[in-house]
Amino acid sequence: IQPLFISEKLTDKKNIPGLGDNYVLNIKDAIIQIENDLKNNCRNFLLFLIPEKKNDLDFDLSFHSKAISEIKKIYKDNVFLWADICLCSLTTHGHCCLFDEKHTINNEATLAALSKIAVTYVDAGIDGVAPSDMMDGRTNKIRESLDKYNYDLTPIMSYSSKFASNFYGPFRDAANSAPTFGNRKNYQLDYRNRNDALRASKRCAEEGADLLMVKPGLYSLDLIKPIKDQTGLMVGAYQVSGEYAGITLASENNLLKLNDAFHESLHVMKRAGAQFIITYGARKSKELGFSV
Repeated sequence: IQPLFISEKLTDKKNIPGLGDNYVLNIKDAIIQIENDLKNNCRNFLLFLIPEKKNDLDFDLSFHSKAISEIKKIYKDNVFLWADICLCSLTTHGHCCLFDEKHTINNEATLAALSKIAVTYVDAGIDGVAPSDMMDGRTNKIRESLDKYNYDLTPIMSYSSKFASNFYGPFRDAANSAPTFGNRKNYQLDYRNRNDALRASKRCAEEGADLLMVKPGLYSLDLIKPIKDQTGLMVGAYQVSGEYAGITLASENNLLKLNDAFHESLHVMKRAGAQFIITYGARKSKELGFSV
């Protein structure tokens, strides 16, 4: 699955430090990129949609709907589009949630906003939704909302075991989603706590997730098999921006060969049991002869 960043305010593509041939694109350039990716047998995409204006109360999702509908209108069933469901790129503060007047997380309001986003995206033609916020009960709330509008066959790929990691830097630059205060350790998982990570994925499974995920992928390999054993669901790994950038930047400094090192990283995740892989190098899979 290839992540794809699409921004409302860009007229030309924007480089993402450390991520090689990944860029932040406008809708027109994203459509061209998908056309090129399809030639390389890359047809699964995870969209990160970035609005021009941020808001903390009433989110304008017209750009998001336009991007999804235009891509699906052209490529129809030739592509499978997942959409990241979160608030970090929408809010002025860059957190994945809404806050009350006491500056504490308003979980109920956050779940309502996430559910509305999910339904809006499916209305626009998205094939699957991927909630990444790590709020309590988000999977259940999104499943209920989708079912209410007869989208019961729309799959949920949950970021079910997502750690408060040090390896998200390039992504936050691309998605314009860095927190303006504090950090996300109050709602993302402590990377030292294996039991909480397992419980989080099990809870997402019980709430109706169709696919589960560990993030960051290379730093969570020990969790993939036990999550699959405990839930019976498909479990994948997200090779995050910092992990991929480490390989890319090392190759630029002649410390390793990019394709060889990247190929090895994919096989390590597959060896650990990953049944799908989200990676910034997914478009290289044909070149490398790799498949999950």
